[in-house]
Amino acid sequence: MDVDSMRAYCLSFPYAAENLQWGDDLCFKIGGKIFAIVSLDNPRICLKCTPETFAELIEREDIHPAPYVGRYKWVMLDRLDAVRWDELRELIRESYEMVAAKAPKKRSGNKRKASKSRKKSKRN
Repeated sequence: MDVDSMRAYCLSFPYAAENLQWGDDLCFKIGGKIFAIVSLDNPRICLKCTPETFAELIEREDIHPAPYVGRYKWVMLDRLDAVRWDELRELIRESYEMVAAKAPKKRSGNKRKASKSRKKSKRN
């Protein structure tokens, strides 16, 4: 498994996008929200997990809570081969699905919020 294979897999999801952030980190996003981060300089990956998967993964060698976001159940795999390729694909897919479920929807919902706030201000 290598960065190019991981990149191709991450970009295979609907509406997935990538951009380089924080120097050498390749961030994969859905709706502007990150679902996976691959460090290019020192190849490793960071992704979101379910609480159960998080608890299981951090017990393994070369896997730990991700810096800054570990409390939100993100893990850091210090090596790309810390898990088998098929398991990593499943972890990336789960991360994508969790983040996609919470990614911002179309902006039509914002119009309702704006109209409610206008009604409140007219009453005052």
